[in-house]
Amino acid sequence: MATTQGLDTIETPASAPGANGSPGPQPKLKRELGLWTATALVIGNMIGSGIFLLPASLAATAGPISILGWVFTGVGAMLLALVFARMGRAYPKTGGPYVYARKAFGDFVGFWTAWSYWLNAWVGNAAIAIAFAGYLAVFWPDASTYWIATLIAIGLVWLLTFVNLMGVRAAGRLQLVTTILKFVPLLVIGVVGLFFMHGSNFHPFTLTHGFDWGLSSAALLTLWAFIGLESSTIPAEEVKDPGKTIPRSTIIGTGATTIVYLISTIALFGMIATPALAKSTSPFADGANVIFGGTAGGKVIAVVAMVAIFGVLNGWILLQGRAPLGAAQDGLFPKKFAEVDGKRGTPVFGIVASSVLITILLALNFSQKTSVVNLFTDVIIIATLTALIPYVFSAAAEIYLLFADRASFSGVNLTRSTVIALLALAYSCWAIWGAGYKPIAEGFMLLIAGIPIYIWLKWEGFRDAAASGSPATHGAAAPVQGGNGASH
Repeated sequence: MATTQGLDTIETPASAPGANGSPGPQPKLKRELGLWTATALVIGNMIGSGIFLLPASLAATAGPISILGWVFTGVGAMLLALVFARMGRAYPKTGGPYVYARKAFGDFVGFWTAWSYWLNAWVGNAAIAIAFAGYLAVFWPDASTYWIATLIAIGLVWLLTFVNLMGVRAAGRLQLVTTILKFVPLLVIGVVGLFFMHGSNFHPFTLTHGFDWGLSSAALLTLWAFIGLESSTIPAEEVKDPGKTIPRSTIIGTGATTIVYLISTIALFGMIATPALAKSTSPFADGANVIFGGTAGGKVIAVVAMVAIFGVLNGWILLQGRAPLGAAQDGLFPKKFAEVDGKRGTPVFGIVASSVLITILLALNFSQKTSVVNLFTDVIIIATLTALIPYVFSAAAEIYLLFADRASFSGVNLTRSTVIALLALAYSCWAIWGAGYKPIAEGFMLLIAGIPIYIWLKWEGFRDAAASGSPATHGAAAPVQGGNGASH
């Protein structure tokens, strides 16, 4: 099983052998995601549990200075969006960050990227489902207790798992509807809330007095709300006209989301005192109550929040089955993850297996009897770290491929693109550092846990190649067509 290094070809799903090297075509994914659906996937996968519950986590962790964390993170997110826009145009293949990392650095880095992104997908989904229970508590106070919140989260995960098993068209339509339903109300609350702010709520501006006043910690937490900016690159082979649709949806989605995040966070910190905001399980509902008085406005926003979280969980369950799909088709993930349902064009095993792991994670956290906000914060730190690894490798891959595979980036300004990729790489590394030693250690151990699986996959490939008497060929099939028409 030869290691694919440097600019070796990357096989397409249509010609991919199974993970054991067995020949035969696989069912193809269906191109059913247009510009607006792809943009809704990007926006919808970012606007969810992050913005709706993060203000409470930020108020408890850093205080109003976390507003600057949004600024830094917004700039960093746009840099990363530009990286993914160019890479998605050049290499429109299912797997996104995995594809870029493997093409630049070979099989092991490719596997590690796919492994890390897949961990981020299902671990993050656990946090998203928990946030839904937090907003349900506006109508049903018992929903904020640890065991009821856990049961609600598990039920929601499986409901949307079944929706996604119906196919990408059904999931995409649901994503478009929920994105519209949540985007406009959030923007309205943010803009109107600016007129109800009190300057005293911004004092003290920071809760800590370290050399960065807690800004790094705030930036890591805010980055959680931007995880998903690369969403349209993951199901690339299900996107119509991917060379144009992927970069456009990535830039439009990230830019619009950044504006909503910044305005709404400033408004919330200005309307609600930091100690009260830190204890809130539904910050936007509390903000709406300040604007409209009573509790009616808060209940409306709570419904919007639940719709938003419902939508973002739907989008990420779609991705949790597709994140390892490309790697599995290349023999760099267990072969069951490469299976695609012939009728619906859906990676059934990948979706179901990931949802089983989400259920286990939620059940384990249930045993700790922690609060909804604390559980949400703990889970998103690990999920964010596992997402940053693919971001680091994607930015580094672009820097390398801009020079090593210049034909795939025709029409791209080399100097400007390199500077942007370098800044995106630096930002991702800074965000990892901001997590602190303990989360970094825990995240690194999760990455290390994948190495035995990689060794097993390589051994299995060499064994099957020896049995067939042919050279090992992980990923040595037809070349991928780049977004500009060049083959690689």
